[in-house]
Amino acid sequence: MSPTDPTDRTAPADAVRIDHLTTSGTFSLDGGTWDVDNNVWIVGDDSEAVVIDAAHDADAILAALDGRTLRAIVCTHAHNDHIDAAPALATATGAPILLHQDDLPLWKQTHPDRAPDGTLTDGQEIPVAGTVLKVLHTPGHAPGAVCLHSGALATVFTGDTLFHGGPGATGRSFSHFPTIIDSIRDRLLTLPPETSVRTGHGDSTTIGAEAPQLADWIARGH
Repeated sequence: MSPTDPTDRTAPADAVRIDHLTTSGTFSLDGGTWDVDNNVWIVGDDSEAVVIDAAHDADAILAALDGRTLRAIVCTHAHNDHIDAAPALATATGAPILLHQDDLPLWKQTHPDRAPDGTLTDGQEIPVAGTVLKVLHTPGHAPGAVCLHSGALATVFTGDTLFHGGPGATGRSFSHFPTIIDSIRDRLLTLPPETSVRTGHGDSTTIGAEAPQLADWIARGH
């Protein structure tokens, strides 16, 4: 499938920047399947990059990389719509696939014969293009869900942990509502309010914009 919107550059080409494309496919869990559009985020410069969530279309992601060296394929969690293109992208580029170990049971539902290449751990720093992405373990939507924070870019990539309008879904297997609320309160709402929140689906937002309405979610979290 081809991306549903073009690559969107948010910084000058000679600096570290965030590129964005949207890919389309399906999400399947607990016997159901739904059509979804996923955000794919690429952090890097003209020479190298990291892909956050290789969703649906390895060819489209390769085109967006435009010949840059791919340093890593980082999975915010292991629901199939966020990892289905990861092995093909890894094969094409030689980049390692990185996943938090608590999401291995979900990973194996989609890729039973191909393990990730490395483990993400809380506090780990992933270097790219002169900056770093810091791993924040934020379970709840999935046990091994992580967010990636860059202070230099004033951005956090939240996968399906936090969206414009509230927390990610917790109504299916491997998810837990009080846990996602704890993760958002303790790991995300502590970031500066101007931090851009770049999500796994839908529109971006900011920590400051989400904080007031999250108070009600937090009150219902336990």
